[in-house]
Amino acid sequence: MSAEDRVLLVIGSGLKLYREYIIESAARRAAELGLKLVLVNNLKPTWQQEYFDEITVVNVFDHEQLRDAAREIAGRRTIVGVACYDEPLVMPAAELAAEFGVPGLGLEGVQGCRDKHRTRSLLSAAGLPQPGFELTDTLEQAREVAERIGYPVVVKPRALGASMGVVLAADQAQLDEAYLVASNASLVGDEPFRGGAIVEGYAVGPEISIDGVVHRGEYRPMFIARKETGHHPYFEEIGHVVDAADPLLKDQRLLDVLTKAHEVLNVENGMTHAEVKLTSYGPVIIEINGRLGGDLIPFLGRIATGIDVGEVLVEAATGIRTDITFTRHGVAGIRFGYPTEDVTVREVRVPTGLPGLVTAAPMVDPGTELRLPPGGYLARHSFVVSEAEDREGVTERLLDALNAVELDADPLERKDVSAVLEMPAGLLDVDK
Repeated sequence: MSAEDRVLLVIGSGLKLYREYIIESAARRAAELGLKLVLVNNLKPTWQQEYFDEITVVNVFDHEQLRDAAREIAGRRTIVGVACYDEPLVMPAAELAAEFGVPGLGLEGVQGCRDKHRTRSLLSAAGLPQPGFELTDTLEQAREVAERIGYPVVVKPRALGASMGVVLAADQAQLDEAYLVASNASLVGDEPFRGGAIVEGYAVGPEISIDGVVHRGEYRPMFIARKETGHHPYFEEIGHVVDAADPLLKDQRLLDVLTKAHEVLNVENGMTHAEVKLTSYGPVIIEINGRLGGDLIPFLGRIATGIDVGEVLVEAATGIRTDITFTRHGVAGIRFGYPTEDVTVREVRVPTGLPGLVTAAPMVDPGTELRLPPGGYLARHSFVVSEAEDREGVTERLLDALNAVELDADPLERKDVSAVLEMPAGLLDVDK
């Protein structure tokens, strides 16, 4: 193996709509560092071919197949880093990084991020503000825990993303339905985390997310997204706004909580996406994910701050302490279009040429069934991205753009709550 054959191994490419902009800049930065990108993916390559030197197609969700493919590549090429931003794959990716002796989240770090119950347990033991919580295996146990914690409570799967299966319950009747939804949702996740649900106290306050980078245990936040949720009592994420001048970037209390949480979880190297509630008693970490954010949040970050997450991804995965100085100072946001009822899509038309509109796109093909929670999740038919000089301006432009989206669809019969969740094909790759 020659010194010229140094590669960054990427586990999972994600969807073109959501991730190509990251891979494009990652390939450019890798070339500048004299590296080649090699992909292990579960789909036959199409758009990926432009950016990767080699692509191996296996069932990456079968972790044995994934490991075998990665080891075969390592036997003939020099792997200097492993990168992954697909939530179900961050654990095997971190395990491969440890096996190959390259920078990674670390085995403790990835376990602390992936398993929400472990996250809560470690942060609580370290004295960080956390709601009461317990992992439950039965409805009866969930009822007991909810009574002990006190309503309202949040019921959620142990290890999913995109707020899938997360439900707010104000009383026992709502708890019974929420537990069924959460436990059913868990069945699409990794096998070790299937079944049951976490019951935890409801942290009251606005929610934010923070994309950050860790180098040898040193945590640094890059940008903050203000989150908007909808479809109560569920927590569908319907929009985000990133402001380079967000005062929370200088909030020492928030920064201290984030720093300590990463230390407690023992995250070593890589990128994280933390979700935090701003409560009356301080910032409360809801979860920390061992990957960059989904929902095009890194794209918003690049527009608002100039930080190119594709470049950061390459540098973090290869052990470089990256420069995250802002080169832009703007505001950018995204809103997702949802139907008002369960539908079969006939056509989606998005606007062009509106003030501040950066991009807009349909997210589904004609014939796609979109089901709202609890019968389905991520029932998004489109998105719009806008920029402006301030948050108020972005919010106004996003609403104008979203109102200009046209959806032609036929109504569907509502599914029973006991049904296992559905999502439009591929949307699990949103990587929330």
